[in-house]
Formats: sequence, structure tokens, C-alpha cells
Amino acid sequence: MINKIKQLTESAFDEIVEIRRYIHKNPELSFKEHKTSAYIKSVLTSWGVSFTEDIADTGIVVLLEGNNPSSKTLALRADFDALPITEENEINYCSVNKGVMHACGHDAHTASLLGVVKILNSLIREWEGSVKFIFQPAE
Repeated sequence: MINKIKQLTESAFDEIVEIRRYIHKNPELSFKEHKTSAYIKSVLTSWGVSFTEDIADTGIVVLLEGNNPSSKTLALRADFDALPITEENEINYCSVNKGVMHACGHDAHTASLLGVVKILNSLIREWEGSVKFIFQPAE
């Protein structure tokens, strides 16, 4: 199983980096993360992953159920709001929203959590229990 996870991680790496850069480039403040929420949902939909939406307005919850889903449940969370700070970095994925940026890693948290969803969903018949993924707005 570990080798499969490593292989899937390597194959998903570039996609997850692109997701992180998109989120970084398009930050939104707390309780205003409508485009970010829509983007996360579009990624999940493209992977065939179902979700519950509109939790606390823009939040999203994914529940993956492996073999024997009632045995144990693990919850993983990432927040996706940004801060009211002007980004001064000179990178090609610098914030396009003046006065708003991802300065504390929420873009990476969200991209990483999406990566875990992708990998565990690919291995859904190879693990036991359930995993709940919480994409939290407005930390």
C-alpha cells in the first residue's frame, strides 16, 4: 500500500502544485470565499468525488468510505480563507486580488487536502473505515 501511495503521490504532484498556485493567485477573505469554494468543488467533481456543500455558506465536506466504513472515522481539515495583506512577491502566481493574499499557508493546506482526497479515493477498496475531509472557510 505504501508503494501505491508513493506512486500516486508522484503522479498527482504537478496537478496539486497547480491547484495550490491557482488558490494562491485567487485569494478571498473570510466569509467571502465563493470562488475558492466553487473551484474546490470543480476539482472534486472532475475527480468523480461527491461532497456536501454550503456548510457555513462556502464550506465543503467530503466523506470517503473504504471497506467496513463504520469501523473507524478519521477527520482531516484545511481552511481556505486569505488575509488582508498586499502581496509583494514577484512570482507568476502572485495574488491578483489587491490587498488580499495567502500569507499563512491555507492555499497549501487546501491543495494538500485535495491531494489526499484524490489518492485515498483512488485506493478506496484498499483501506478500512471512513475519512471525512473538511474544507473550512473563515478560520
